[in-house]
Amino acid sequence: MKALDRKLLRDLRLMWSQAITIALVVASGVTGFITSFTAYDALSWSRDLYYTESRFADVFATLKRAPLSLERQLEDIPGAAHVETSVTQIVPVDIPNVSDPIVGRLIGLDVGTPQRLNRVALRAGRMLETQHNGALEVLVSEGFAASRGLQPGDKLYALINGKREAMLIVGIALSPEYIFAGMGGSPDQRGFGVFWMDRRALAAAYNMEGAFNQVSVRLAPQASEGQVIDSLNRVLAPFGGISAHGRDEQMSHMILNSEIKQQRVLGTVLPSIFLAVAAFLLNVVLGRQIATQREQIAALKALGYDNRMIGAHYIKLVLVIVTVGVAVGLGMGALMGHWFTGNYADVFRFPELRYRVRPALAFAAVAVSMAAALLATWNAIRTTVQMAPAEAMRPPSPGVYKPSFIEAWGLKRWFSPATRMVLRTMQRRALRTGLTVFGIAVSMAIVITGLFWRDAIDVLMKTQFNRVLRGDVSISLIEATPARVAHDLARLPHVSAVEGFRSVPVRLVHGHRTWRGALQGRAAEPDLFRIVDMDLRTYPPPRDGLLVTDRLAERLHLTVGQTVRVELLEGKRQVLEVPVVGTVAEMMGMAGYMERRALNALLQEGDVVNSFTLAVDRGHEPELLNQLKQQPRVAAVVSKSVMQRNIQDVTARNVLVFSMVLTVFATIIAVGVVYNNARIALAERAWELASLRVLGFTRGEVSVFLLGELALEIAMAIPLGMLGGYGLARGIVQMIKTDEFYFPFVIQPSTYATAAICVVLAGVVSALIVRRRIDTLDLVGVLKTRE
Repeated sequence: MKALDRKLLRDLRLMWSQAITIALVVASGVTGFITSFTAYDALSWSRDLYYTESRFADVFATLKRAPLSLERQLEDIPGAAHVETSVTQIVPVDIPNVSDPIVGRLIGLDVGTPQRLNRVALRAGRMLETQHNGALEVLVSEGFAASRGLQPGDKLYALINGKREAMLIVGIALSPEYIFAGMGGSPDQRGFGVFWMDRRALAAAYNMEGAFNQVSVRLAPQASEGQVIDSLNRVLAPFGGISAHGRDEQMSHMILNSEIKQQRVLGTVLPSIFLAVAAFLLNVVLGRQIATQREQIAALKALGYDNRMIGAHYIKLVLVIVTVGVAVGLGMGALMGHWFTGNYADVFRFPELRYRVRPALAFAAVAVSMAAALLATWNAIRTTVQMAPAEAMRPPSPGVYKPSFIEAWGLKRWFSPATRMVLRTMQRRALRTGLTVFGIAVSMAIVITGLFWRDAIDVLMKTQFNRVLRGDVSISLIEATPARVAHDLARLPHVSAVEGFRSVPVRLVHGHRTWRGALQGRAAEPDLFRIVDMDLRTYPPPRDGLLVTDRLAERLHLTVGQTVRVELLEGKRQVLEVPVVGTVAEMMGMAGYMERRALNALLQEGDVVNSFTLAVDRGHEPELLNQLKQQPRVAAVVSKSVMQRNIQDVTARNVLVFSMVLTVFATIIAVGVVYNNARIALAERAWELASLRVLGFTRGEVSVFLLGELALEIAMAIPLGMLGGYGLARGIVQMIKTDEFYFPFVIQPSTYATAAICVVLAGVVSALIVRRRIDTLDLVGVLKTRE
């Protein structure tokens, strides 16, 4: 072993604790990078492979009813490579001994005919055959089956066209259309299931023999999606076609892509912060290490070692520390990434959720970590090794001393001698003090960012379920019905209030920009289902125009006072020009609102509704739900309490894990910054502290001079960390927001307090370790180091 390599080992042995803390910070950054990007890669890779294997369609359309003879005309649309039609219906589903309301989507399959698009993959049981013992054979979506504990052979019931039908589960299946299978984008898989059944049986139940109401299209290579959608809309318009759309508006694809985007953002932002802090620590520690070895460097040069060899020696020191951190980070990142990806299996259902750590990803983590470390330490290494031996043999020039701000401002009498010494030291080393404060503040900002998600989801849930949806049960009808039906619902036992509204599918057009969605007619003074913005302000639906969500206005480039073209996608399909009279910043979705009677008048229809919200006496909801299951005109029933419980079961665990991981990583940063700064300060001031001990100062009094500086730096970092956490969380929210969803930006005081406590505890642990070293100072050995 070369002499310089033996020196390298000795240096690492002497600074082992500092090297470990820096390596852990590097490991945290690499772990976060690998975890997020392997999860991102697993989702996107599994998505692309599954879409290809199952021949996932590119364009989708729904309609009222069209004859099968229309299929040939659809296949002749330029750019359409394959067309497949089906029959689908939304129905209430009843599981024996389960009172929770369940919504099911029935989809017809041609038994015995292979699917060309959106192929269903069997996970358990067998494929459909024929009717069995009077029950309709069905395949059930895997997510719903797993959440409800259903197996092949189980029986459940559905209200199909007003008739209660038994359904026998013969298999559990997956489809690329329902990788994410939640009602309206909700992660509640217990309340929504997809059921595939014999198309002929489903068509017969709804008088749809020889007809279809759903179309899927796969595009030819180089085909224009927009042109195909326009052609599809023209062909289907006479048959009640609701505007066709591409994958970007398909609910499952949209939710999956939103999660992929979020992982990409988190995998970029947070690891960058960790690596920046690690680079700062390496700069400080190595700078100090080189400064204390000036005489050794001079001796090495005198013995014939040139600048290149000495520089390589210190670069090796950096690379050893970083290599350990990268190795730990790659291992932990692979393990956490695999575990984190496994959690997605409960939400996103693939035949196989493929996980891998691509060599290119590992290489990127190594390259970025090494580059950050070398850039951070290069200047210190270059400056020192270029010194002439004679200059290096001399001790560093003494600092320039002058009165501190305490003396200059006449504040001397307000501070004890120990406090003045601490403040004087911080002022003379202002840059290092500032960087230390910044590093601690960054760790606190990361803790706040981790805990913020809990606050955001808590506010989101409370807003949606306590302020927006104030009723207890929501009902969707099969078709629009006169509003007087509300009186019949109000007479049901234990119903204390009823509120009806109308939802109409529309396409809004402003210039060349369009949006397809629902125009909602709400009660004049809504109480059970309200319009609430991000600041919890309530808006009444307007009578003389549209109130649109701010993201919809931004998408269409609309401002208040402008007119938007409203193309109705059902009924008479009128085209209307309606003014925009206001915008509202809602948390979820995009929509346009009007007062219900004004909307019906605009559509030249009577006062009709197609949905209701009911308030129910406490404790009597199960009885009402059982009654509603028997109503033939009810398409779907949703219980607020059940949906809220199901969503919380999914989100609470994921948010808790995410917050805990970020808190651990941030604590590592705080310990790394505080501990390394304290060790450097101890090395620099060991002679002063030993002198004070010889003069009669106790260990506690001597510790105050050093640990008091750390305490002040932590105190200065806490408010900066709060500001940094606020900015970091807001920035991430802005980067992951989508048209359909916007996280509320709320940070509770308890989150700031928890983050501050984490940082203080990290400081206390570091201080205790350093205090032990102060107590064991070799006074004679330390005092001999000064001439």
